[in-house]
Amino acid sequence: MKFRHTLTAVAVASVLLTGCQATANNAPATESSAVVAQQFPNVAINYESFTLDNGLRVVVHEDRKAPIVAVNVWYAVGSKDEKQGQTGFAHLFEHLMFNGTENYDDEYFGPFERAGATDMNGTTNSDRTNYFQNVPTPALDMALWMESDRMGHLLGAVTQAKLDEQRGVVQNEKRQGEAQPYGRVFGFLAEQTFPEGHPYSWSTIGSMEDLNAASLEDVHQWFNDYYGAANAVVVLAGDIDVATAKEKMQKYFGHIAPGKPLQKLESWVAKSTGTKRATMEDNVPAARVYKLWNTAEMGTADSTYLNLLTSILASGKNSRLYQRLVHEEQIASMVSGFQYERTLAGQFFVIADAKPGVELEQIEAIIDEELAKIIAEGPTAEELARVKFSGVADFVRGAERIGGFGGKSDLLAAGEVYHNDPGFYKAEFEQLKSATPADIQAAAKRWLSDGAFVLNVVPQPRFQPAAAQADRSKLPEVGELPQLDLPELTTFTLSNGLEVALAERHDVPTVQMNLSFDSGYASDFGGKVGTASFAMSMLREGTAQRSSQDIARELEMLGTNLYTNAGIDSSTVSMDSLVSNLEPSLTIFADVIQNATFAEDEIERKRGNWLENIKKEKASPTSQAIRILPGLIFGDNHAYGVPLTGSGTEASITSLTRDDLISYRNTWLRPDNARLVIVGATTEAEIKPLLEAALSNWQAPATAKPTKQFTDVAMQPQQRVYIIDQPGAPQSTILAGHLAPSERVDNAEALDVTNTILGGSFTSRINMNLREDKGWSYGARTIWSSYNEAGMFITMAPVQTDKTKESIQEIVKELTQYQTKKPATAAELEKVQMNKTAKLPGAYETKGALLSAIVGTLDKGKDMAWLENYAERVTSITLDDVKANANTLINPESLTWVIIGDAAKITDDVRSLNLGEVTMLDSDGNPL
Repeated sequence: MKFRHTLTAVAVASVLLTGCQATANNAPATESSAVVAQQFPNVAINYESFTLDNGLRVVVHEDRKAPIVAVNVWYAVGSKDEKQGQTGFAHLFEHLMFNGTENYDDEYFGPFERAGATDMNGTTNSDRTNYFQNVPTPALDMALWMESDRMGHLLGAVTQAKLDEQRGVVQNEKRQGEAQPYGRVFGFLAEQTFPEGHPYSWSTIGSMEDLNAASLEDVHQWFNDYYGAANAVVVLAGDIDVATAKEKMQKYFGHIAPGKPLQKLESWVAKSTGTKRATMEDNVPAARVYKLWNTAEMGTADSTYLNLLTSILASGKNSRLYQRLVHEEQIASMVSGFQYERTLAGQFFVIADAKPGVELEQIEAIIDEELAKIIAEGPTAEELARVKFSGVADFVRGAERIGGFGGKSDLLAAGEVYHNDPGFYKAEFEQLKSATPADIQAAAKRWLSDGAFVLNVVPQPRFQPAAAQADRSKLPEVGELPQLDLPELTTFTLSNGLEVALAERHDVPTVQMNLSFDSGYASDFGGKVGTASFAMSMLREGTAQRSSQDIARELEMLGTNLYTNAGIDSSTVSMDSLVSNLEPSLTIFADVIQNATFAEDEIERKRGNWLENIKKEKASPTSQAIRILPGLIFGDNHAYGVPLTGSGTEASITSLTRDDLISYRNTWLRPDNARLVIVGATTEAEIKPLLEAALSNWQAPATAKPTKQFTDVAMQPQQRVYIIDQPGAPQSTILAGHLAPSERVDNAEALDVTNTILGGSFTSRINMNLREDKGWSYGARTIWSSYNEAGMFITMAPVQTDKTKESIQEIVKELTQYQTKKPATAAELEKVQMNKTAKLPGAYETKGALLSAIVGTLDKGKDMAWLENYAERVTSITLDDVKANANTLINPESLTWVIIGDAAKITDDVRSLNLGEVTMLDSDGNPL
C-alpha cells in the first residue's frame, strides 16, 4: 500500500511493496483474529500556519529532539505548467536555482556544506518544484537568507553562460537516464497515454529540442511567471517555534513581490476507452510488459482505494500477481504495481518481467484474469487489513524525520501545495482506515467509465510586498554549532554467548536491530562466489514452521521489516519493529536465523530470478563496471576480487546446491561469530528476557569458529585500459581504480577528507570540472571504497559519448595536479572540515543512522567515545596531512580503466591517449 502523494512522502520514496496472498479464497468469510485485533495508531503532526502580506504561505512544526531545522520550500509549478515547445523548463530552472544569486553569485551548496547541512537537494515533478535542506539551528538565518535571495534576487545572476552550462548538465542527466535499461519507457508512455496538449503528455525532463531552444529571455520569463512569493510555500520543521518563524520569515521574505496572477488546471483525467498497443525495441536484459490505465486524480477517495488495490494486486510477495507469476507459475522474474498520483490525473500501473522463453501475452492474460477476479469479487478483509497496517507502520517510522525526502516538512508542504491544507494527510488517513473491500471493488469497476475536465477561475488577491528588512550585502554568520551528544551504549552477553550492544532512543515506539556476522562475500573465497548473498537471501524463503508466504504475511500484519543481506565483509539479519509487536517479531527473527529449510523448490525459484538479475546487472553500465573492476584490481586469487554487487556469476549460481547453502549457514551463522546491535525504545531489562526466550536454542557448534582467508596483493605496476562495447549508448561510463588502504588504518579520516576534496562531494574538484564547468556529465566523483583488509580508490564519471577522450584527459589532469602543482588549499580543507563536523548533531536523527554508525564503530574495534570524538579527529587534520595522504591514496600510474560505451565511436580516441594496453572485454569481463 502507498499512502498516496502526502503520506507516501513520509512512508515510501515511490512505491511501497506490500501485498496479499494471491488467489486466496475470496468468499466473504469472517475476519481473522489478526484483522479484528488491528489498532491504528493516532496520527498527529502538530503545526501552525500563517501567510505574509505578499501571499507567501508558511507552515511551522516544532520538534525539539535535535538542534536542527528543516527548511522546505515548495513552488506550485512543475512540468504541467509548461507549453508544448518549451518542455523541460521547470526542471532546467531548478538547476539554475543552484548557481548563484545577485547577492551571492557562487555555488549554492558552499555555505550549506560549511554549516553541516544535510538532506540538501532540489527536485521537480509534474506538479511542483521543491528545495530543501536540514541545517543546525544556528545556521537557520543563513539558510533563510539563501532561500529568500534566490526567490527574490535571482535573475540578475542568471546569465547566458550559466544557462548554457546547466542546459548541458540537464541534457547529460537525460542521456544518463535514457542509457539505463527501460530508460526511455516513461517518456514514451506519457506521449501515448495522454492526448496531445495534455500537461502530462511530456516528461518532466523535457525534450532535447526544447532544451536546445530555451533562450535566456525564456527562462527569465519562467521565473517572473511562477516564482513569486504567492505561488510558494515554506515549511520550517524542527528546533523552531511560530514566533521565531514569523520574525525571521518577515525579515527575509516579506519584501519579495507576490508574482503574477496564475491560471491553473485542477483536473483532467483523460479517461480512455478501448485497448491501444505499441512495441518498443531497446537494449534491455528481459522482456517487460507495462499495463496501465488513466484513473482518478490525487485527493480523491478513489485514488486511495486504487492505491490499496495496487498493493493487493501487484506489490510484494503476498500480492496476487507475485504469487501467480513469480512464485507459482514461475514465468516472471519481477512484478510490481503502483498508483501514480498527480494533481490532474492518476495512472494505475502493473509491470512484469518475463523469464526467458515466456511470451508477454501469457503474462498479460494472467494480469487480466486476476484483475477480473478483483472486479467481480473484491479483495478479502484480511488482504485489505494487511496492506492498510503495513502502510500505517511505515508512516509511523517516517514521522521520525523532520526533513529530506519524505520527512514531516515534506508531508506538510505537500498538503498545502496540493490541497491548501497542511494537515490533508489526516483526511487521507481516514479514507484509508474506513476503506472496505466493497470500496476497492467499486473503484476497480468505476474506472471503466470516462473522466471529466473542470476549470475554476478565481480573482487574484491584492498582495503587496513589505519594505526590505534583511541586509543583502552579506551572508548572515552561522552561530556556534552544537556538540554531538550520543546515547550511552549498554553491553551484555546472552546465555548462548551472543554479544549485545544497546543504545536507547525513545522518540517513537520502534526498535531497530542489526545482527552482524563476520562473513560476507569475502567468505566465498575458495568456494562458489555469490554463496553468501544467495544463502542470506534464502533465510526468509521458509522455515520448518513457516513458508516464505507465511513469513511475509506475518511480518506485514505486525508492521515489521526484516531483512537478510550480505556485504563484502559481513552478513546481516536486521529488523525494524514496533515496540508493541517486538516479542512476536523476535520469534520470526529467531526462526529465520535457526530454522531456514532451504527448500529445493524455493532455491530453484530464486535461482531463476537471481540469474535474471545478474543479466540486468550486466546490462546497466555502472553495475556492469563494478562487477568487473574488483577482479581486475585484486585478481582472481583474492577474496575481494569478486563482483562488488555480491551476486556472483551465472556459472557459480547455477552450480549452487542445497548442501552449499546449508554448509554456509552452519559454518558462518553462529552466535560466537556475531554481534547484535540494538537502537530503540527499550531497555536492557525489557529486551534481554525477550532475546533469551527467542534465541536460547541457538548455540555455537563445537567446531572452531571460522576465519576468512586473505592473500597478498600488489599495486599494478602500470596503467591498463579495458573497453566494453555497448552499441548505440548515448554516453560512456568511465571507471578508473587501483588498490587503496583498508578502512581500519589510523589515518582513515585524513584519507576520507583527502578524497572528499578531490571528488567526494558535489563541490569537489572532479564534479565541478566535468559537470559544472564542462557540462559533459550529470555527475562525476571519486570514491575511497574501503573494506576490512584493503580497499579501492575509484574515479567514476558517466559522460556524453563525444567527450569521452576529453573527460579522461580531465580526470588524469585532476588526479595528477592534486598530487603536484595544485594540491588541496586551506579553503578546501576548511570547507570539508566544517561540513563533516557541523552536520554531526543532525546526522544521527534517525535510529537507522545511529544503528549503522554504532555497527561500523564496533566492527572497527572502537567505542562510543571514539565515535563522539570524530569531530576532533577531523578538525585536527592539517593541510600537510592532506597533501601527504593524496600521495598515499592516489597512484595515477597504476590505474585500471574500465570504459563502457559505443566502442565504434570511442576506441580510437581512447587508444590515442596512450594510457596503456587497451583490451576489449565481453559483458562478463572476458577478453575478446
